Amino acid sequence: MINLRWLLLMLVSMLLVMVAAANFGAMPLSLRGLWQAPFSDISWQIWLNIRLPRVLLAVLLGMALAVSGAVMQGLFRNPLADPGLLGISSGAGLAVAVAIVMPLALPAVIALWLPTIAAFTGSLLVTLLIFSFSQLARGNLSRLLLIGIAINALCGAAVGVLSWLSNDQQLRQLSLWGMGSLSQAQWPSLLVCALLILPGLLLLQTRARQLNLLQLGDEDAHYMGLDVKRSQRQLLVLSALLVGTAVSVSGIIGFVGLVVPHVMRFCLGSDHRWLLPGSALAGAILLLLADTLARTVVIPAEMPVGLLTSLIGGPWFLWLILRQQRGMD
Repeated sequence: MINLRWLLLMLVSMLLVMVAAANFGAMPLSLRGLWQAPFSDISWQIWLNIRLPRVLLAVLLGMALAVSGAVMQGLFRNPLADPGLLGISSGAGLAVAVAIVMPLALPAVIALWLPTIAAFTGSLLVTLLIFSFSQLARGNLSRLLLIGIAINALCGAAVGVLSWLSNDQQLRQLSLWGMGSLSQAQWPSLLVCALLILPGLLLLQTRARQLNLLQLGDEDAHYMGLDVKRSQRQLLVLSALLVGTAVSVSGIIGFVGLVVPHVMRFCLGSDHRWLLPGSALAGAILLLLADTLARTVVIPAEMPVGLLTSLIGGPWFLWLILRQQRGMD
């Protein structure tokens, strides 16, 4: 009952933050002003075509990144597992960078989906690689983090080579990609994200019990009747889908998948039936607040939202490492 109250409180908070975020910006808006203005007024055009798509995109991507982080932490049984730290976001970013610098002549409909397909492929390949190494490392935290650092370095070097080969327009795209931004939010990209992220979130929620069983260990989960390998493959593919879709639209936004699940475990416990929806709502709130601050703190310019999430997540990550170290001593 307490967990249900937490979820309802976060849902109401998310809706309030969405309304506030849609009204803040270089040109302040208000619901009262919109109500009184004719529909053809410029304020309505700004609200409908710029603010609303961006707010809804922030909600979707915040949910995707936070839930994928919660799933990976449960899947790897590792509190520091995160799409950014393990190199999964970098793998998706590298695939998108290849699509930007080496574009293919494709029909418009396929071209719309190309960044998403490329990001999903890159994130899935890196996720499978990380999972294979995690099985060999047998849960060794230091090895897993070192593997993530190595993958991040390799992907960063490859993106650097592509940046050197790119023209000015492609270089600007790559630079914005690396910092993470929601400035390209439009209704078509929002539709693509919704078609991929919402079903992915629902499918992961139906697998919350499987994640709970996997916390017992592969052998115990097997004895409880779970097809371990199949469940792990499904969770990996769905997590890669969420990360790949997010990176394809916004670029690399780090630490959302690390910070949010930890906070939610303090509030809701470790049961993934509550943790996943709680992480989704909290991730949406966090990215909404970060993006609103990014849009307003340096008006008329705009700060990449990935920089703000890194400023939040960096100290949190250091605290988690120190906490882990104290637990080992």
